[in-house]
Amino acid sequence: MWDDAFPSFLIGLREGLEGGLIVSILVATLVRAGAKSRLSQVWTGVLAAIALAMSFGAVLTFTAASLSATAQEAFGGALSVVAVAFVTAMVFWMRRSARSLSGEIKEKVTGALGMGAGVLILTSFLAVGREGLETALFLWTTARAAGESVGPLTGAGIGLVLAAGLCWGLYRRVLKINLTKFFTATGAVLIVIAAGVLGYGLRDLQEGGVLPGKAAYAVDLGGTVDAGSWYSTLVQGVFNLTPTMTWLQVLGYAGYLAVVMTLFVRGVRATRPAPATAPTGTATAAVPESARGAGTESGARAAAASGQRAAAGTGAPDDSPAGLASEAGPTAAIAAGGGDRAAAGPDVGAATATTTAAASGTPAASRAETPAESRTETPAASHAETPAASRTETPAASQTEPPALSGADDPSAGGGVGGVWGEGADPSRRPERGVRETPDESHAHTAVARRRRPAWVVPVAVVAVPAVVAGLVVALGRPKPAGAQTVAVSETECGKGFTAPEPGRQTFQMQNTGSKTSEVYLIDPATNAVYGEIEGLAPGTTRDLVATVAGGSYAWRCVPTGGTAVTSKAVRVGGGAGATAVVPVSEQDLATPLKEYRQYVGRGLATLVAQTGRLNADIQGGDLDAARTDWLTAHRTYSSLGAAYGTFEDFDKKINGRPDGLPGGVDDKDFTGFHRIEYGLWHGQSADRLKAPAQRLAADAAGLRKAFPTQAFDPGDLPLRAHEILENTLQFELTGQADQGSGTELATADANLAGTRELLTVLRPLLTSRAPHLLPTVEADTARLGKLLDAAHHGNAWTPVNRLDAITRARLDGATGQLLEDLAPVPDLLEIRKSA
Repeated sequence: MWDDAFPSFLIGLREGLEGGLIVSILVATLVRAGAKSRLSQVWTGVLAAIALAMSFGAVLTFTAASLSATAQEAFGGALSVVAVAFVTAMVFWMRRSARSLSGEIKEKVTGALGMGAGVLILTSFLAVGREGLETALFLWTTARAAGESVGPLTGAGIGLVLAAGLCWGLYRRVLKINLTKFFTATGAVLIVIAAGVLGYGLRDLQEGGVLPGKAAYAVDLGGTVDAGSWYSTLVQGVFNLTPTMTWLQVLGYAGYLAVVMTLFVRGVRATRPAPATAPTGTATAAVPESARGAGTESGARAAAASGQRAAAGTGAPDDSPAGLASEAGPTAAIAAGGGDRAAAGPDVGAATATTTAAASGTPAASRAETPAESRTETPAASHAETPAASRTETPAASQTEPPALSGADDPSAGGGVGGVWGEGADPSRRPERGVRETPDESHAHTAVARRRRPAWVVPVAVVAVPAVVAGLVVALGRPKPAGAQTVAVSETECGKGFTAPEPGRQTFQMQNTGSKTSEVYLIDPATNAVYGEIEGLAPGTTRDLVATVAGGSYAWRCVPTGGTAVTSKAVRVGGGAGATAVVPVSEQDLATPLKEYRQYVGRGLATLVAQTGRLNADIQGGDLDAARTDWLTAHRTYSSLGAAYGTFEDFDKKINGRPDGLPGGVDDKDFTGFHRIEYGLWHGQSADRLKAPAQRLAADAAGLRKAFPTQAFDPGDLPLRAHEILENTLQFELTGQADQGSGTELATADANLAGTRELLTVLRPLLTSRAPHLLPTVEADTARLGKLLDAAHHGNAWTPVNRLDAITRARLDGATGQLLEDLAPVPDLLEIRKSA
C-alpha cells in the first residue's frame, strides 16, 4: 500500500501547498485591507473549488466503471496522458510564476473588494479550482495504475494535511521554507513519476486497441525479476516501471523524461536570481520619497513596485509568502494583520501603504499615513472635510470608525479621489458627488443587504451545484439498461422480443416463459462464442444478463433441462469490433485432455505403490533413516497427482489426511497416511509404533491404484484444478500448516508445481486457441516460482518454511500469488457450456 501512496503523497503535498499559499495570500490581503468580515466569501470560493474537484473525481470513477473492459483501458489511458500534460504544465508554471504570484492575486483581490461579494467568491474559486482539478485527475490516474484506492488516497490525505500545516505555519510566521528549492525538488520528482504514468497510459491505450504494438515487448524480465518482491513492488508503485514493457512504453517513458527534465533543469538555471548590488537600507529609504512625490497613476504604480521590493529587502513580511510575494528572495513567511506592518518599521509600513494605494487606483500620497494615524482622527475632524476627499478612505478606516479624512486626503496635495468603499456598502446606493452619507445610513444599507438572504445559502449552493451536476453527468452518461428489451425464453422459442441493441454495455431482461429451467447464452452464431450467460433460469422468473455489445452478429441460445438447444434468429449490430467472447468448451473437447491425464495419473499411482512398499519395508526392518528418505520420495509422487484429488474419493483422506479437526489430534485412530508417519519419524517414535501406519499406507495406495480406473473423473475438474492445486499450496504448504515435523513443505510445493505443469500441458491445445497470450505468461511465472523453490533444495534436504528469511518468503508468496492470478481465467475459459 505504501509504495502506491508515495506518488499521491507528493502530488497532495505539492498541490496542497500551492492551493494553501494562494488561500493564505487571499486571507492576508483581506486582513491587511481591514476587510475581515469578507473572509467568508473567500472560504465560500474555496469550498466551491473543493466541491468541484470531488465531483470531477466522482464523474471519472463512475463513468469509467460503466464502460466495457476495452473501453475502460482506452478511457484510462487517455486520461493518464491528459494528467501527465496537466502535471507538466503545473511544474513549469510554478517555476515561472512563483515570484509574481502574490502580486497578481493581491491585485485581483483589491479590485474585487469594490465589485461585490460574487466577484471575490469567483476570484478565490478560480485561484484554487485549478489546483483541485489537477489533483483529482492525477489521483484518479495513480489509483487506477495501482489497481487499488486505499494507498493512493491515504498518501494524498497525508500530503494534504501536511500541506495545510505548512501553510498555517507560514501564515503565522512560525516557520520559513525556501519555496524555490521546494518546488524545484518536487518538480523534478514529479517529472519522473509523470513519465511512469505516461508509460502506463500508453500501455492502456494499447490494451484498448487505440495504439498498436501491444505484443511488441522491448523489455521482458518476467522470468528473472520477481514481480511480487518488495523492491519490484516499490519500483512499480512509485515509477510505474514493470518487468515487461512494450517498445511504445519504453520510448514514451525515456523520451518524455529526456525532453521534459532537460527543459526543466535549463529553466531552473536560467531563472536563478542575480545577487543584490545595492544596500537594502538605501532602497527602503527611497520608497516613501518617490511615493510622496507621485501625483499621477503611473507614479503610484512605480512607487508601489518600489515599495514591494523595499519591504522584501529589509526582511519584513509582505502581504503573502515572501518567496511568492516579491522578487527579492525565495523564503516564505506570511504575516496577517495590521500590527505586523507597524512592527516591521515605518519604512515597511509606508511601502505597504503605497502598494495598497496603487492597487486600488488611489495616488500614493493620499495613503501615506500609517493605520495608527488614520484611526486616531476624530469625528469632528472628519465632518470638517470635503465629501470628495471622504471617499479616499481605506477599507480598514471605513469599517472601524465614522468616515474620517486624513491629512493626505487633501485634494490640494495632488491626491485626487479614491474609489474603495467599506464592507457592506452597496455600490448602487453610493451618494452623488457632494452628498455625504451618514454612518447611520451606511449601517442601515448594510443591514438591508444582509437581510436579503441567509448566510448559509451561498456555501450550500456552491457545494450542492457541482454534486448535482456530477450526479446528472454520471446518470445520463451511463449506458441505458435495455430494460425495455425483455427477451423471452422457453423450450420451444428462444429470444422472442430480441432486436438489434445499441453498441456498448447492455442489460437484457431474460424471462423464462416456459415450464423448464434453462441455460441462456448470448452467442455469436458463426463461432458459438459466448458473450454472456445465465445458468439455471427457473420457469416464471426474470433475471438480468449484462453483456458488452460491439459490431458483429448476435443470437440467443436456450438449453432447457432435458431438452434440445433452441437458437434465435441472428441480428446484426453495426460498429467496430471490441466485445470479448469466450469460445465454449464441450465435454467432447475435454475428452482427449482427460484421457491423457488419466494415463499420467495411472503411471503415477503405479510408482506410488512401489514407493510406499519400500517405505513400509524400511519401517518393518527398523531402518528409520532410510524410511525418512523414502517417505519424502513417495510423498512428492502423491503430491504431483493433485488434479485427481476430487476423484480419489475417500482414499485421499486415508493417504494424505491431516490431524486438523480430529478429536484426538495426532493420537486419533483416524489419523493415518503420510502425515501420520511423518509425525512419528520426526518426533522420535519407534519403528514398532509406525509399523501399523506404514502397512496401512501401503495397502491404501494399492487399493487406490486398483479402484482408479473405475472411478468417475469429471472433465470439468481439469480446468478447475489448474488453479486450485497452487491455491492449496499457498494456503497450507507455504504457511507451514501442513508440516508435521519434516520441514519439507517446499518439497511438496515443488511437487504441486510439477502437477500443475502436467495439467497445463494436456490443456495447451484448448488454451492456445482461446487465449494465445496466456500460456507464455504462465510459463514465465512457473519458471520463476520453480527457480525460487530450487534455491531451497540442498541435496536431499529442503529449507523449512519457518527458517526462510523474510525477503525470500515474501518472494515465494509473491511469485505464487502472481501465478495464481495469471491462472485465474483458465476455469472460465474452459468451462463446459451447453451452448456448444
